[in-house]
Amino acid sequence: MTQQNKMDPEILSMVLDTIEKLEREKLPLETKLDMDRSGEFPSELIRFMLGPDIALHLIFIPEEYGGLGAGAAEIAIVSERMAKMDLAIATSFLAICLGMDPIRVGATPEQREKYITKIAEQGLVVAYGVTEPEAGSNVQSLKTKAERVLDDDGRVKGYKINGQKQFITNGGVAQLYTILADAPDGPTFFIVETGAEGLIPGKHEDKHGIRASDTCPLSLEDLYVPVEDLVGGVEGQGLKQANQVFGYTRLMVATFGLGGGMASLEKTVRYSKERVQFGTTLSRKQGYTHRLLVPHAVQLEAARAYIEEVARRLDTNEEDLQVEGSIAKYFSTEAGDAMANDGIQAFGGYGYIREYEVEKIKRDVKILTIYEGTSEIQRNIISMFRLRTTVRSKGGFYREMADRLSKLPEDTGGPTLAEAILIMNDVILSARKHKLTKSQHVMFLLADMMTWTETGNALCHKGAVYAGGQARTPSFVKATARLFAREAIEKVYLNSIKIVQGCEKRDDEMAETLESLDMGKVLRDNLKDMDIISAELVA
Repeated sequence: MTQQNKMDPEILSMVLDTIEKLEREKLPLETKLDMDRSGEFPSELIRFMLGPDIALHLIFIPEEYGGLGAGAAEIAIVSERMAKMDLAIATSFLAICLGMDPIRVGATPEQREKYITKIAEQGLVVAYGVTEPEAGSNVQSLKTKAERVLDDDGRVKGYKINGQKQFITNGGVAQLYTILADAPDGPTFFIVETGAEGLIPGKHEDKHGIRASDTCPLSLEDLYVPVEDLVGGVEGQGLKQANQVFGYTRLMVATFGLGGGMASLEKTVRYSKERVQFGTTLSRKQGYTHRLLVPHAVQLEAARAYIEEVARRLDTNEEDLQVEGSIAKYFSTEAGDAMANDGIQAFGGYGYIREYEVEKIKRDVKILTIYEGTSEIQRNIISMFRLRTTVRSKGGFYREMADRLSKLPEDTGGPTLAEAILIMNDVILSARKHKLTKSQHVMFLLADMMTWTETGNALCHKGAVYAGGQARTPSFVKATARLFAREAIEKVYLNSIKIVQGCEKRDDEMAETLESLDMGKVLRDNLKDMDIISAELVA
């Protein structure tokens, strides 16, 4: 696999400095709260961000079309920073990238040259028209139809599209749309410019969170699209094109979960050092730090490690990372949502008041577990595809992962996690053998085990090589790796018992194997590691 070109580190630093300045000058807290209250799309601010002075959209665009040529690793860093700033703004930018993706991966060279260059030069707002009222994000249940329009010689000159799209980000403000419709030869993406007759945006949705992002339905009524704007020039490639980008776009949503979670965590840590109760600050009380800070800091560090790993793999042109994208999205958005929820708890009564922002972060973050495929859809994908891989490899997939972990130093938690992964591997094969995998509940239990162990795998490996360079010390990262390895092992232990003992067809042999997992040994020094995390968080 060849390494993709990466953005120059100095340019990446400049982009992050630009976002820092933008937040300071254009998005102070009161402005964010006003945007949230009004629920109106901040068109002037977005135009400024897309304009020549800032041009933040260029990070998503390849160099040959006038962009900055960032790889997935850099885009993940920038996306996290934008999400920490404001998730509504970040979502609007995600939609621009998402709307451009079918063109990037599936268009003809002429289409890419025309439209990606146009997006780069003109700073177009783009929308991705896939989700439908009945089908949701299930692109295989597409209802929108594209009928061929023939010329006098019987050749296809264009298409008439009819249907409904729902929950389209930027739907009412976009200048360019990529619309998925069912053509005679199968689902197909079409490029549509704003103002096209028959493209009718609906009412802006009044949302629970990310209220400043534009979300609306689209009606497509005899919308005519010339054949030149059929993405790739061939019908029936839409599902393939959508699947090609899921690993990438779901990784971006994962970074939003990380960014939203970090925004809440950082505000909560600051508050803990200021708020005095019963003679000491909250930061000196274990009931606060070890309950509301440390567990979330550990999960967010695990999310970061897994995001970094998947981004590296994307940047080496590795394909078919759908499952990895699903794991990243599922774990990171749930971790971010959990931290955002406890951020309100950590502020007490103040957390319930708008001016402290943590309640807004919670409302904003919640959508991340829903859009781009709900957490339940991700668990379906994870368990179904990893079960298939495990069976086809006769257990080799997870055995190889465990083997690599077993060779890591003990202080990373890797060798202990390796033992649990081997047990999980046997449970997966046993569940398949006894046909327990026909139960969706069992599949969800397996999905959680797979997600936690694979995320733990990434964090243990990071702990083994991390020498600094990010916000945390090596000892902090190693402590998070040990703590999260224990959390993953606990997930394997409890979920395995539920599967092995909690179903009608019990596997007594597997039950005996589970007893070999010494949880007392696993949890040794747990409090000591929590103290290490707490001390650095509130230092």
